[in-house]
Amino acid sequence: MNIVIAPDSFKGSLSAREAGLAMERGIRRVNPDSIVKVVPMADGGEGTMECLISATEGRFVTRKVMNPLGREIESGFGILGNGTTCIIEMAMSSGLYLIESHERDPMRTTTYGFGQLITAALDQGCREFILAVGGSATNDGGAGMLQALGVKLLGADGEDIGFGGGELAKLHSVQTDDMDPRLSECAFIIACDVQNPLIGPKGASAVFGPQKGATPAMVSQLDENLKHFADVIERTLGAAIHHIPGTGAAGGLAGGILAFLNGKLESGISIVARVTGLEEAMQGADLVLTGEGRVDFQTVGGKTPYGVARLAKSHGVPVIILAGSVGEGVNVLYEHGVLAVLSIVNRPMTLEEAMAHTGPLLEDAAEQVMRIIHTTAWEDG
Repeated sequence: MNIVIAPDSFKGSLSAREAGLAMERGIRRVNPDSIVKVVPMADGGEGTMECLISATEGRFVTRKVMNPLGREIESGFGILGNGTTCIIEMAMSSGLYLIESHERDPMRTTTYGFGQLITAALDQGCREFILAVGGSATNDGGAGMLQALGVKLLGADGEDIGFGGGELAKLHSVQTDDMDPRLSECAFIIACDVQNPLIGPKGASAVFGPQKGATPAMVSQLDENLKHFADVIERTLGAAIHHIPGTGAAGGLAGGILAFLNGKLESGISIVARVTGLEEAMQGADLVLTGEGRVDFQTVGGKTPYGVARLAKSHGVPVIILAGSVGEGVNVLYEHGVLAVLSIVNRPMTLEEAMAHTGPLLEDAAEQVMRIIHTTAWEDG
């Protein structure tokens, strides 16, 4: 058989590559002669950079930048194998996990460190950028990023406004004269699967603000501030980003990238599939195995197993998903090329035990899939 293995990471347990190799070992217990291609995947969230660096034999570059509250931390970005394409996970500079829960305050948190990483990548000669924008602690519309890139965000007194979504209310004018000129040579792709607009009841502040520490009153203020920010942008640049689907990603960061960097929104799984060559790997395949830690009704929102299944379906290749846990609503996946969704947990065990033994459990599950396939083939023969 010709089998493609294209999993996401099993967070807290295995990287995407480790998960794929575990599945391969299980397959070879039954059929050691199978042609197996392991293509580690990600959906634009955590693990995307590692996945793309590995797939292209790239490298990781470390830099010191500001975290969401202005403290210096060690962060970094990836340069893909072609030497000119950069992958940045904004969570590594402006992510929620970088600050304590009691410190969460989107009125103050900034994307400045993310802008510093872009500048550092420019210094390395990168001119193509893949920006994974999930997991932010911010709600500043990308204002901090812009300030790091040389954009002047000025109050009525002509002075620079401060950091954070709360400061946007003071914004009076925008000046781009000192913006890094190298940015005009660049292409920016935003890995984004959410469809939330910048403002409104489904916007950045209302939907994502509370998890970043915003109270109801703060949500209202932040939404008003982002609207004001967008109004100034429209007046200055002629770009109306208020209601464009996806501009609410990462606290409006996606909107700032669209307006100032001519960014393009693209599904995270589509980006990863293109860079890793997943579609080419599927040519002539008989079966695709994919999976991640949990599969449920949210999976069809752009998660890796769904993206892999859709691509496989277009090639007429059946897909089996192996998951750490299977939740409600997986039936919808059967409409998108998925043959079966199977939990790798094979006996009663705690979550901690399952996570500690994910590798062996994946091996066993892949072995059982192959045994079923061989039994079916034997009966048909």
